[in-house]
Amino acid sequence: MNIKSVTKSAVSLFSFLSLFLIASIIILSSFSLPEKRNQNYEEGEKPSGSTAMSTAPQMPEKIDFCGEKVPLENFYVKERLDRELIVNKYYHSSTILVLKRSARWFPVIEKILKENGIPEDFKYLSVIESNLENAVSHKGATGFWQFMKAAGKRYGLEINSEIDERYHVEKSTLAACKYLKDAYKKFGSWTLAAASYNRGMNGIRRQIKRQKAKNYYNLVLPEETSRYVFRIIALKDLFKDPSKYGYYLTDDELYKPIETYQVKVKSKINHWADFAKRYKINYKTLKLFNPWIRDNKLTNKRKKTYRVKIPEKGAMHIIKD
Repeated sequence: MNIKSVTKSAVSLFSFLSLFLIASIIILSSFSLPEKRNQNYEEGEKPSGSTAMSTAPQMPEKIDFCGEKVPLENFYVKERLDRELIVNKYYHSSTILVLKRSARWFPVIEKILKENGIPEDFKYLSVIESNLENAVSHKGATGFWQFMKAAGKRYGLEINSEIDERYHVEKSTLAACKYLKDAYKKFGSWTLAAASYNRGMNGIRRQIKRQKAKNYYNLVLPEETSRYVFRIIALKDLFKDPSKYGYYLTDDELYKPIETYQVKVKSKINHWADFAKRYKINYKTLKLFNPWIRDNKLTNKRKKTYRVKIPEKGAMHIIKD
């Protein structure tokens, strides 16, 4: 046997032994995994690290919605809430983004709710409706509060080809307050008012009459409406203590408000891009702060006064062409 053959044989033997060793390690590791999976923890203790990602969130001992008790002693109510707590705990990307956006938009929404006598818990309704974005649903519901065109107009929003105030956070929040006041007057319950935001006042009224029950938690409702209030309550608990759900955001990771001032517009605007340039910004920046502007012009035949937001000097970096 020559040296080349001996070397080749040695290499082959070494390769075989290496593969055998790797396979043995994998097999032995797999046998040890069940023991770790079935590890017992002391009562009340939860695993740490990556293992904790698979744990269920802790159910609050008691919770309310707008001061109205959530009857957690009922197994059905408790399990429905538990479902939404779990969904929000593991809906990572959406939940993180909403937590970030809330720093910018909750102060705006809270102020308007307070001024109109609407409980602060309703700010979470805007979260489940739109994730605090000017979203548009497949049915055409638009904005933070997801108004359909007819409902938006009924509650005082201007909606046409040039202006759509469903995209105006402050004005659409005010419109939502008007709706919620009407619903509370009809049902005498903020919980039912919230449910009607999803199902409609007539839809809730029909079910109350049909089922001879007037408590939201006693009503048989379609799946979406049945989950609706529980989703709001789950978000309330999550926002109260995000770390309990595994979310840790530092202050500088939040989307902060950007300082603006307002310019009154009472006349026709031939082109919003030219208007923007007069204030040292561009059309895109103008639209970012005034998404209710839906065209590049404003006819304004009625000489209505519009308040246009312009970012304060130095409040943001304007990209130059």
